[in-house]
Amino acid sequence: MSERKKNRITVDIYGQQYVIVGEESASHIRHVAELVDEKMREINSKNPSLDTSKLAVLTAVNAIHDYVKLQEEYLRLKEEFNKLKGDDNA
Repeated sequence: MSERKKNRITVDIYGQQYVIVGEESASHIRHVAELVDEKMREINSKNPSLDTSKLAVLTAVNAIHDYVKLQEEYLRLKEEFNKLKGDDNA
C-alpha cells in the first residue's frame, strides 16, 4: 500500500509558530492558517481582554458555526436540486 505524500509546513498563527502536517498542498495549509490568524485577530479586536486560550476557543466556535451553517445550506440545496431533478423525470 502506498501512503499519500504528507506536507510539513511551518505557519504563523497569532504570533506563534506551528508545524502543520497534512496531505493538502502547502498553499492550502498556508491559506487555512491565514484564515485562522485573521479570525483570531478579528475576535481579539472586539474582545482585547481575552487570553489566548479563550480566544482560540472562540475562534474554533466561530469556525464550527460557519461550517454547520454551510453544511445546512448544502443539504438544503441538495434537497432542492434532487426535487428539481425528480420533477424532470416525471
